Amino acid sequence: MPVTALSGEIRNVDFADALGERYLSYALSTIMSRSLPDVRDGLKPVHRRILHAMQQLRLDPASGYKKCARVVGDVIGKFHPHGELAVYDALVRLAQDFSQRYPLVDGQGNFGNIDGDNAAAMRYTESRLSAVAQAMLDGIDEDAVDFRQTYDGEDSEPVVLPGRFPNLLANGSSGIAVGMATSIPPHNVGELCVALLQLIDHPACPVDEITAHIRGPDFPTGGILVEPAESVRQAYETGRGSFRLRARWTTETLGHGLYQIVVTEVPFQVQKGRLIEKIAALLEEKKLPLLADVRDESTEDVRLVLEPKTRNVDAEMLMEQLFRLTELETRVSLNLNVLDPLGVPRVMNLKEALQAFLDHRQVVLQRRTRHRLTAVVRRMEILRGQIVVYVNLDEVIRIIREGDDPKAEMIARWELTEVQAEAILNMRLRALRRLEEIEIRKELDGLSAEEAQLTQLLASEKRQWRAIAKEIGETAAEFGGETLLGRRRTSLAAAPEPVEIPAEALVEREAVTVLCSEKGWIRAVKGHNVSAAEQKYKEGDGARFAIAAETTDRLTVFGTNGRFYTIGVDRLPGGRGQGEPLRLMIDLPNEHDIVAMFPHRPGMELLVAASDGRGFVVDGEEAVAQTRSGKQVLTPAEEATARVCAQAENGDAVAFVGDNRRMLIVKLDEIPLMTRGRGVILQRYKAGGLADAKVFRLADGLTWRQGENRTRTEINLDPWLGARGAAGRVVPTGFPRSNRFG
Repeated sequence: MPVTALSGEIRNVDFADALGERYLSYALSTIMSRSLPDVRDGLKPVHRRILHAMQQLRLDPASGYKKCARVVGDVIGKFHPHGELAVYDALVRLAQDFSQRYPLVDGQGNFGNIDGDNAAAMRYTESRLSAVAQAMLDGIDEDAVDFRQTYDGEDSEPVVLPGRFPNLLANGSSGIAVGMATSIPPHNVGELCVALLQLIDHPACPVDEITAHIRGPDFPTGGILVEPAESVRQAYETGRGSFRLRARWTTETLGHGLYQIVVTEVPFQVQKGRLIEKIAALLEEKKLPLLADVRDESTEDVRLVLEPKTRNVDAEMLMEQLFRLTELETRVSLNLNVLDPLGVPRVMNLKEALQAFLDHRQVVLQRRTRHRLTAVVRRMEILRGQIVVYVNLDEVIRIIREGDDPKAEMIARWELTEVQAEAILNMRLRALRRLEEIEIRKELDGLSAEEAQLTQLLASEKRQWRAIAKEIGETAAEFGGETLLGRRRTSLAAAPEPVEIPAEALVEREAVTVLCSEKGWIRAVKGHNVSAAEQKYKEGDGARFAIAAETTDRLTVFGTNGRFYTIGVDRLPGGRGQGEPLRLMIDLPNEHDIVAMFPHRPGMELLVAASDGRGFVVDGEEAVAQTRSGKQVLTPAEEATARVCAQAENGDAVAFVGDNRRMLIVKLDEIPLMTRGRGVILQRYKAGGLADAKVFRLADGLTWRQGENRTRTEINLDPWLGARGAAGRVVPTGFPRSNRFG
């Protein structure tokens, strides 16, 4: 690829090399200048420039507000060569008390809300620095940090703020760079200060001792942290992890046994308006059968009212369902990816981040001390020169009045410095009073003592850490404690035990009739007592199964391959069309057919038998399949197929009929209860096999269908009673030629 250099020279450069070089430059710019915060002050460049510009405009907490448009104009004009919308969005976020745990900007006007509404235009809003931001800037005029030239070289900006406030962990940060990202949740500054003091006293302490003080994030919107303590510790130890956060809720009694659930705090960064829309959509889709309605009664405080369907609905169960389906429960990630003091991006653990803050504060303390010491020495130099005036007042006046070069004469006469001589010449006559001399000597004594203290401070690392610890204690007293700003907002609770939500709690209960045609097309028609014969079917197809069920039921299907399949009735297609093929929902092989179909009921027992007359009784729970491939229960012989599946819990005898029209009645307790296998011999055949079987009560007699609307009951069954495995006797007179009970 030809490339034109600045000199006009054209060079051939490999396209991949040129693209890689430019993309790397872009990536580094994004990482360093936009997305990742500095570990020392926890700020990105745009935030740092906003605070610096507001300080230059003298927008301290004690002053009045200024239009945000003025601030944004100064930022993009002097420091930040980007669009004003990006700068204003950053400023707005710094002022939102639901986004920032400790807001750095004190805003006046509409700065948006927790519903997700945007802030007003910058010409309508005003701002000034908050007390927290003032603490971040404390010492910036005392050579505490380095400055660099702005993008146009006309001004300078701080590389990092002094940061007396531990902003990185207190307010958190998030951003996506090229190939990396950061996500740091906010924390309680009181807990951070205790951990910092612990780290000062015991620099080699493990992360466990620090997490004993920092128990987890503290979000501006509150909520309840339900992450296990071990998971929290591991996240802080590695710098990566996540925290499970739930909304705070309570119940209010309404009388007559009724109640309502009130959500008072939503998880961090969840927009309340979108949350309500999501709940309303789930209600519309009938995915919240336990919930009747949702209302937003919020004013300045969050108040989200949830009405249960009935007074018998369990509040815990309803909230568990909402936690699973909505953002009333979220996971907040931790990825402590920051720029270290050398500008290198890396993931730190909690201890490393706190130590980096302490190291920065030590550097700031040393630089401010040197700056103050320089000022003290300079002032003492001037004061010593002024004392010379009071000791030799008349001679000084004479030299000034008569000398051609009084400055040089005074320097030569009393061995003064240039600075001292200049200060003497600039003294006013009123300063020559006797009282002024006394004040100067007092000031000189005080400065001498301060000089000694500053010198000792610079010479002793122990004194420095003592001073830093005092600063941290003052920060904790100012912004922590049980004040409105300082008290912990996010509660900590034990991780909830897994709750088994019944299927009926996830689906609205509705009566339906499951229809399955001869060719296996299945659908669910609303209501019971639906005539299968009156429904429409595809040409060449007809009615086969018509089963009364409810949408909360699980439909059990038994195939000729001896496998059970389970389908939720709510997943079946509606009754407006002709349904869908059942084989699309379960893996029933094409060479096999359906034997039986019925809704699963707790406590049921099933008699299963194959065409070779072998079978057993199985517990209904063993017939519940978890996958679409089903569950093998009956294993027919090579030439046999499953033929019968009948409910057995309400009978005491079983009637078997073979293809040879012989019937055998066996006591049900003679048939073993098994979980799977071929089973035992139920009836023997010389030719043919098992045609049908029926479980019944001997005292009630054996009933079978004769024709469309007639049945017959045989009471005297002694001739057909026998032991399991017998051949049986010819069926009673009038038994259907189909060899089926109907």
